[in-house]
Amino acid sequence: MTGEKNLQALLATLKPVLREGEYVYVLWPHGRPLEPGIEAAVREAEGLTVVLPRERADSLGLPYDFVAAWITLEVHSALEAVGLTAAVGKALTDARISCNVLAGFHHDHLLVPVADAPRAVEALAELSAASRHLPRPELLVRNETAADRGRILALTAEAFAVSPVTGLPVDGEPEEVEVLRQLFECEDYLPEFSVVAVMDDEIVGHVICTRGWVGDYGLLGLGPIGVTPRLQRHGIGSALLNDTIARANAAGEGGIALLGSTEYYPRFGFVPASSFGILPPDESWGDHFQLLPLALWPGGVHGTFRYAGPLAGE
Repeated sequence: MTGEKNLQALLATLKPVLREGEYVYVLWPHGRPLEPGIEAAVREAEGLTVVLPRERADSLGLPYDFVAAWITLEVHSALEAVGLTAAVGKALTDARISCNVLAGFHHDHLLVPVADAPRAVEALAELSAASRHLPRPELLVRNETAADRGRILALTAEAFAVSPVTGLPVDGEPEEVEVLRQLFECEDYLPEFSVVAVMDDEIVGHVICTRGWVGDYGLLGLGPIGVTPRLQRHGIGSALLNDTIARANAAGEGGIALLGSTEYYPRFGFVPASSFGILPPDESWGDHFQLLPLALWPGGVHGTFRYAGPLAGE
């Protein structure tokens, strides 16, 4: 998964988690084979420094001075992100807490004096809470372009890395990615209904509608819709849906059909499609197959909905 680069987003979603135990820095004896239990290591010209649990250092008879608590910042920061270490360091400096930083691939880690651990966690939580009240970067919703395709597919892979059906991690590439590739190329692709959400020049959401049919009557089939995981539940999906609905009304479309949550989509006016006599391609979908009748909904449309291209066979 791509790491977050935007400082405000990093701080707003920052979650400091205190590991159990106490940790120490040790200068590893030259030529001695490494032992199990080492949590981090840095090689310098002067020798090898390791971080390991205090009890392990004691059992090995290794001397140390600094005893630390280990705090993990549970936000997936990109290694090239600018400002996170400075912001965290300032918050702890203001609280008069010393801090040693270790950067991992997924998270940053802080080692602070054991006695100061509760205050450090509190200071970091306050930093995160304060950042959530800052103005968020402007969200731009626009048509996708051919140049956006690579990022859209990558975002879709991130958004569906955990199956919305099973709640479990997906093995390999999520099927929604290949479906989207095929939708871009099928004859029912509607470029005016492939929309991205952009924040700080980064594509953070995408939704697509393609032409669907009930008999000879054309509807819009919505999906997939994806939002980058770190920004889900921040209103981006709502912005994409509201924009799509406005576009559909302006274009004189009669309705939008989708397969999705019966808790989320009704807030936008979606209802079980069967209540309008529109049946899902798979009867097991039940009320999860939904319809939003638009301003020009004609009524009297009945039958089984047929999706575009790669979705038609589901």
